[in-house]
Amino acid sequence: MPLNANAVRIAVTGAAYVAAPDSTLPTDATTPWDAAFTDIGWISDDGITESNSADATEIKGWQGGATVRKVISASEMSFSFTAIETSKTVLELYHKGSKVLTTDGKSVLAVKAPGPDRRTFGFDVIDGNSHIRIVVPDGEVSETGDITYKGDEAVAYKLTITAYPGPDGTVAIKYSDDPAWGAEPEQ
Repeated sequence: MPLNANAVRIAVTGAAYVAAPDSTLPTDATTPWDAAFTDIGWISDDGITESNSADATEIKGWQGGATVRKVISASEMSFSFTAIETSKTVLELYHKGSKVLTTDGKSVLAVKAPGPDRRTFGFDVIDGNSHIRIVVPDGEVSETGDITYKGDEAVAYKLTITAYPGPDGTVAIKYSDDPAWGAEPEQ
């Protein structure tokens, strides 16, 4: 198969979004997000990391002990990033179940013990004219990192979003207008 340097992509820029559960989802890679979605803001230069994991149980054959099958017993898809913009949206994602209340320009965040906080998430990954849009219809912040308050770096909020399966088993939907996605390899 010939190599195709035109199919090499980098994530030059992008964005992360959040909305209430059951918000109107996009159906392509470039149409503007529905008004229900809020841009999470600046993301650190580490970008967004997509992780897919699966636990498998090996079935061994009696004859020789060879592995004859692997059964997936658990799987998970998650997205991790570090928000470096402090906002109501980010604070409420980081402190699940807590709400920022603002009166007369003064805000308070009573941090509560985390509870369930399922939402819809979205990510845009852009390389020039090539767009990838990832939609997580049902997700939740499942892990947070430490917040460091320091004079020489941004206050940062490390978030990991776990994608939950819908009724048909779909955990995320990916759209792209990238011609490389539909190109058949040359023989």
